[in-house]
Amino acid sequence: MVLIFLSSCESAEEQKAREQKAEDLRKAKMAEKAFYDKYINNSLKNGSSPYAYCFGNNKSCSANGCSQIEIKAPINSDVIVTVKKNNEVYRHAYITAGSKYSLELPNGQYQPFFYYGQGWNPEKIMKKTNCGVLKGGFISNEIFGKDALQSLNNNILSYELIIQQNGNFSTKPSNSQEAF
Repeated sequence: MVLIFLSSCESAEEQKAREQKAEDLRKAKMAEKAFYDKYINNSLKNGSSPYAYCFGNNKSCSANGCSQIEIKAPINSDVIVTVKKNNEVYRHAYITAGSKYSLELPNGQYQPFFYYGQGWNPEKIMKKTNCGVLKGGFISNEIFGKDALQSLNNNILSYELIIQQNGNFSTKPSNSQEAF
């Protein structure tokens, strides 16, 4: 006959502390899930300018010599496009998954940046800027990309954005500090 005795070296205080830690972790996961559920299906109107308080609204081009940047968002992700001129955001737009939007610009040199994601959180802090704290960002599947500096002269530059691993072309990696 073999008897096996199991005993715990854990004191009552240690057990209580371990159980409290497990309960705190459970509550944190519930709060995280509630936060995720609150924003995951949140999206903005196609063509909106979520950072207008900082970068201004999108204007039509009224100068002689205008060009456009036309963007079609991927079917599985919303995207914010920022277009920089001389390293400053000149135009920006929120484009909903599968939708198109065009930005009008005076002829010149511009660099486009693409911020993809799902679930818009209007309070997410993205970056500190000259105009204050830039708020608003995605909560899931965030990707930043950019294209090279583009020279526009009375033409339309079109982008059809597709998120595909191992595709035959991709934008260069970027980040929030560079894109905004």
